[in-house]
Amino acid sequence: MSVITRPVDPNEADSRLDRWFRRHYPQLTQGALQKMLRTGQIRVDGARAETSTRLTAGQTIRIPPLPDAPPPRAVGERFVSEHDAKDLVQSVLYRDESMIVLNKPFGLPVQGGPGIKRHLDGMLDALRFGSDHRPHLVHRLDRDTTGVLLLARHPKAAAKLAGAFRSREAEKTYWAITIGRPDILEGRIDLPLAKIGGPRGERTEPVADGEGVHAITYYKVMDTAQRRAAWLELKPHTGRTHQLRVHTAAALGTPILGDGKYGGAIAQIEGLSGQLHLHARAIVLPHPEGGTISVAAPLPPHMKASFDFLGFETPRTPKAKRVA
Repeated sequence: MSVITRPVDPNEADSRLDRWFRRHYPQLTQGALQKMLRTGQIRVDGARAETSTRLTAGQTIRIPPLPDAPPPRAVGERFVSEHDAKDLVQSVLYRDESMIVLNKPFGLPVQGGPGIKRHLDGMLDALRFGSDHRPHLVHRLDRDTTGVLLLARHPKAAAKLAGAFRSREAEKTYWAITIGRPDILEGRIDLPLAKIGGPRGERTEPVADGEGVHAITYYKVMDTAQRRAAWLELKPHTGRTHQLRVHTAAALGTPILGDGKYGGAIAQIEGLSGQLHLHARAIVLPHPEGGTISVAAPLPPHMKASFDFLGFETPRTPKAKRVA
């Protein structure tokens, strides 16, 4: 093998040099990369660089002979079963050159953890759609929360979409069915939260002002089944772990249907599914290439059945829309 040079693609602008190598040459270890940088074998625009060097579009990267990559394997063999891959593709609500929006199903963890081997992050190669880049998670949903989930298709889009979440330019709307009806039908919940460990694992609890982290949720009752249950629209201003579940249970006194963790035994209605009834209905945020994108997800089967049982009229799901 001989020395080669590769230009930085515009979609990889602002990537760290080590992450660029991880994407293009996964067989190269971090230690080997650092040694090649120290000895000047790898250079950016002819100059020495570091692993943390930020790249710009059009720069050239000098690449010395590298170890051979392992033989390629089929996506289905390495990351995801054919069945799961088909389901993921069918769950796509919107796709363009910069982003993918999924309708995440109930019960699928977004990322791995202790005892979790099957998760969305391990299946994302099934959603390349011919791209050289592996899709990147922009935000997360709980395992049992369904609905809108964003993926970035290249590093530049990932940075812009993540920035929209940090700056709270991303407007998220959730639907939930609660046990009982809030006394006040529309309002703002401002209740600090803290993560607390315990014998049953970590959970989020409300705490006094000045403790924990700031957490704000706006809510509106859309319909009720007398005082038995309510359909709530929830708009989180902050994005704390289990924020909506704790706010509805602790601040409103109306836990989400199926949420045994925060509602206990009362979080059930006879004749309805015991699955969590929390759905990421829609999101509106700046598109990485300009303008605004809005995407909505239809209800999952268990929530649709509960809407019908309780007499809630299921609204039409609008098509994804991008406004320049």
